[in-house]
Amino acid sequence: MADKKLGEARTQFVEKVNKAVICTVLDDLLEKGVLNDEEVEKVKEKPVTQEQARTLIDGVRKKGHKASLIAIQSIHARDVFLAEQLGLTVFLEGSPSQPLQAPGPRAILSVEETQPVEFRQGIKRCPPDVFDKFQREESNKIYPIIRDLKTRTRLALIICNIDFESACFSRRDGAEVDKAGMERLLTGLGYKVESHTNLCSEEMADHLRKFAARKEHETSDSTFVVLMSHGLRAGLCGVKSQGENSDILSHDTIYSILNNKNCPALRDKPKVIIIQACRGENKGVIYVSCADTPSADSLLPAPQLPEKYESDALRRVHVESDLICFCSTTPDNVSWRSPQTGSIFIVQLIKHMQEHTWLYHLEDIFREVQHAFTNNPLQMPTRERATLLKKFYLFPGY
Repeated sequence: MADKKLGEARTQFVEKVNKAVICTVLDDLLEKGVLNDEEVEKVKEKPVTQEQARTLIDGVRKKGHKASLIAIQSIHARDVFLAEQLGLTVFLEGSPSQPLQAPGPRAILSVEETQPVEFRQGIKRCPPDVFDKFQREESNKIYPIIRDLKTRTRLALIICNIDFESACFSRRDGAEVDKAGMERLLTGLGYKVESHTNLCSEEMADHLRKFAARKEHETSDSTFVVLMSHGLRAGLCGVKSQGENSDILSHDTIYSILNNKNCPALRDKPKVIIIQACRGENKGVIYVSCADTPSADSLLPAPQLPEKYESDALRRVHVESDLICFCSTTPDNVSWRSPQTGSIFIVQLIKHMQEHTWLYHLEDIFREVQHAFTNNPLQMPTRERATLLKKFYLFPGY
């Protein structure tokens, strides 16, 4: 029986399957009525690929032989090499009631076309089949990328403060590791990185303004800005800071410099801000009973739609859009850093960007980073000022 065969292949399936195959198999099972929308979402909401694989295969097996047979046929059609490793090809060929159907023209693919391989700087290349699938099925839901590497001029800015003039602030040992790691990551993703160290708040703002005015943004499809320093609730500390309200670069100043009014060359393009800094002195941890459960937030009423305007010589655009800021911790709380290995937030960010940019859009990657802190409650990274209107895929290798 097919459900028994799936059970035999379960362990290897969980170990070997990648997320691209899971997504396409889910599409097949939804189309054929084996799974409904709710069941598909239950699989997709799992944060780790192995958990998705377990949920998928266990859910199908419970539905019996016919559902399991359709799943086996889908796995074979989507990844014939995986099907052979799991013994599913032999099973299908020996099944008299459901003869093996010839695979479609895109079913027999090389390993390079279906499996991510290391591209550069530890980043996995997006396989051609995965790239084509996204372009075919979600073209209107994702930010476009410029594929001509000769004309594309992606830029990234890194500002990292390490040494401070005041005895109030210690040297940020390990920040050099963070800076080097982010430079390698962004270079690997195709960005020309501009780096600065040990700046006061006025100098940080000045470099941000100059960066926002760079003409290269006109022939770019996105940008990253990485800011790393000591921090307070009011913002990031410059190297001359004496504490609260002294040499501070506020978050609002950063957002203002990169908004659509002050950085028109990046209008309608994703602008990603990464901030590694404390935002207060609290530890960000509470102790609760294991029996405590959080209450659900109330749903707010839908906002009223604005009245319609007729077109004119000028068009109205949002002052700020297509932006997201990922901070190392929540407001009022500290961020942690190792003098040897760097900040735990930056370490996790680089790890998940290297591992997942070939398949996940950026907000899903940020969610994976947050999940990494679930069982390690030192700090909780937080997404702020999120106005990305589409999914931002980086598609390494393109």
